[in-house]
Amino acid sequence: MKVLLINPPNFKHIGSVLPDEVENERGFNPPLGLLYLAGYLQRESPQVEIMIIDSLAEALNYDQIKKKIEDFSPDILGVTVMSFTLLDSLEIAKATKQINPNIKVVFGGPHVNIYSRETLDLGMIDFIVLGEGERIFNTLVNNIDNEEVLKQTRGLVFYDQNKEFIHTGLPDLIDNLDELALPARNLIDNNLYSSVLGTSKLVTTVMTSRGCPYKCSFCDRPHLGKVFRARSADDVLKEIKDCMKYGIREFLMYDDTFTIDRQRVIDVCNKIINEKLKIRWDVRARVNTIDEELLKKLKEAGCVRIHYGVESGTQKILDVLRKGITLRQVEDAFRLTRKVGIEILAYFMIGNPGETNSDIEETIRFAKSLKPDYVHITATVPFPATDLYKMALEQRIIASDVWLEFAKSPTQDFCPPLWEEKVKAQELQDYIKKAYHQFYFRPGYLIKRLFALKSFEELKIKVKAALGILKI
Repeated sequence: MKVLLINPPNFKHIGSVLPDEVENERGFNPPLGLLYLAGYLQRESPQVEIMIIDSLAEALNYDQIKKKIEDFSPDILGVTVMSFTLLDSLEIAKATKQINPNIKVVFGGPHVNIYSRETLDLGMIDFIVLGEGERIFNTLVNNIDNEEVLKQTRGLVFYDQNKEFIHTGLPDLIDNLDELALPARNLIDNNLYSSVLGTSKLVTTVMTSRGCPYKCSFCDRPHLGKVFRARSADDVLKEIKDCMKYGIREFLMYDDTFTIDRQRVIDVCNKIINEKLKIRWDVRARVNTIDEELLKKLKEAGCVRIHYGVESGTQKILDVLRKGITLRQVEDAFRLTRKVGIEILAYFMIGNPGETNSDIEETIRFAKSLKPDYVHITATVPFPATDLYKMALEQRIIASDVWLEFAKSPTQDFCPPLWEEKVKAQELQDYIKKAYHQFYFRPGYLIKRLFALKSFEELKIKVKAALGILKI
């Protein structure tokens, strides 16, 4: 049995809420979802031969992808699918069936968790895997021709031999994440992955937990659930050491919120400190989950940067988004983080429900006043299955269920909807461009970043990113 897993390219990407120049300079993260599938298969089904293609990081065109599929000649091809990459994923499925119609094509990921039947009905796809896919995909691989077993396996969507639509139900969440295998980094070229924030060419992501218990109206992770589940400190350390075998010394802890369980954060930090691991790492956190003692522990363990989702500079909009934080908490968290010497990346969104031009201008002023080291500003997109999207439909901000229409009949001219109640799309884009220029090209900021550089490699990365922003 041969299994090929593909992270699709973005030739038919349906559009972005960020200027292309910003997107293009962010670097590449490894396809963790596929690596987890592969790692689990390697451990549980060692007889299976596995290959991973990361079309983005490897800069492959369709012909090159097709050639790799032909050369490997898989029995099963798995593709991770987001709404933004659906068209490219379908191109891969089409090419696969042209090569050999007997190859079973399997889709998984956020998009198909919302639109499973719609995706299946597009043709070329044999199975949809729902939820956390490691166990389900392993069962599918080992029983690909046994419909009776598959019909009893929760988390699968397919048409059986009688053309009957089968949806086996949503799978349970995986409670003990330590039971999963480590991501199969032996199947990728780890040198392809970097970050614009990194100090070296080699940066990777690590996911130490799954699920987010918070209720932000703009966010939905249908395949990972809303129940927070965390890996143990020992298991996290095992993965860090595994990465270090490949020369990796910089990490982004890719959890939705790394700091939900305070004691676990301390345990992870103590493990890194006691093992004397010389690493640099980032985390994503909420401003209401940190304190000075915790920040000092993170700093001692090598945490160099925290990514905070601030979203807005007005309390009115924070409340509308159900963010569950206050502006005072934001200011306090930023002050304490700077005090202990950890860098800050701040995320903001504009174009929110009820937001006016003056609200947006206040958010930009607030972002500057916080003095983060980096900002990431985007326009708010009501994504499918989010409360924000449901609200947009109910209030007729969006006239029809455009995401469902796209799922049923995807085309490249589809434009993701924005909340254009009081500020229109072009204005939002103009605000974003203006904000990036105003923030990143202040003389004082440029001098500060220049003196903060850690290596010549970091200088090259930052200059390339700056040139990209200048083109906006």
